Amino acid sequence: MNVQTHLFSTSPDWLSHTLSHASSELPEVTAQLADGTHIARIAAGALWLTPPADRQNPNREAVIVSAGIHGNETAPIEVLNGLVSELLSGAWPLACPLLLILGNPPAMAAGKRFLDVNMNRLFNGAHGKAEYAHLPEADRARFIEAICRKFAAGHSALALSHYDLHTAIRPSKQERFALYPFVPGRSVPREQCAFLLEAEVGTLLLQHKESTVFSSFSASQLSAESFTVELGKVRPFGQNNLQRFNGIDRALRRRFCGAPASTTQSPEQLTVFEVVHEVLNTGPAFRFHVPDDVSNFTLYPKGTVIWEDGETCYKVGAEPEAIVFPNREVPVGQRAGLMVKVTNRFQAG
Repeated sequence: MNVQTHLFSTSPDWLSHTLSHASSELPEVTAQLADGTHIARIAAGALWLTPPADRQNPNREAVIVSAGIHGNETAPIEVLNGLVSELLSGAWPLACPLLLILGNPPAMAAGKRFLDVNMNRLFNGAHGKAEYAHLPEADRARFIEAICRKFAAGHSALALSHYDLHTAIRPSKQERFALYPFVPGRSVPREQCAFLLEAEVGTLLLQHKESTVFSSFSASQLSAESFTVELGKVRPFGQNNLQRFNGIDRALRRRFCGAPASTTQSPEQLTVFEVVHEVLNTGPAFRFHVPDDVSNFTLYPKGTVIWEDGETCYKVGAEPEAIVFPNREVPVGQRAGLMVKVTNRFQAG
């Protein structure tokens, strides 16, 4: 029996197997490639890959890459699936320990963002809240945290990076952008800036506080260099133009192989935004003056009223501000958007 069949039975690839067993509890299965690379399928949509012990790991790193935390964001899922198929065929050698996660298989199979609750609000322990008890997406978030902790502990001598790949439900003035989770006192390493640029991600948004998204968990709890990476627009499986994702495909393949970057990218080439205001739904009187169909990073001039509720009125300050992730439908107390502006204070570490 070849490795592909051993791991994925009659399915032609990892993605097909994951969709076919989206709600199944599968036993762990392990296999070894001809070159000694060890692969463990630890659950549906989760692969732990370890190169042979005598192989060089030039970057002295371990890497977590996730996609499909939102089930309808299919292009990054297809990119990871293609890389797994290449690796299993012997197209290139794996140099670093690697954990690959397809986050929400049931939502992927249903073609939906999520089934019961937005999984990217369930990390950093939020899955334990009473309102999420017994929800499958909360159980999956708990499982994902556990395997990431185990992976990080197993490779504690190596630098840990995590890239959580997404596509957006709305258009964006900056098609590809990354979000850097807030951890007090840290700055973005120069090599991470170079990797983003290599992946054709030219915009970086510095988060202003810890949150319940997956990348915030890995940054704050596992000390990983973590990023949420937005790579384009949501489309169904089979309808993505994967040539538009060549940047992230090439950059990840190089990292997995341990190859040096082909060019040196300067952090100064990134456009860096910082959060200046978090828009919260304050209650029944809350009025959000950003249209539903507005693009991410749409700029608003000085004095523009963004929201008001009878007691508070937020206006754009002295410099233009852009809106990111606007959503007027969020429940009371939750974030309806972020106001951001380009920062001149950014310095890579």
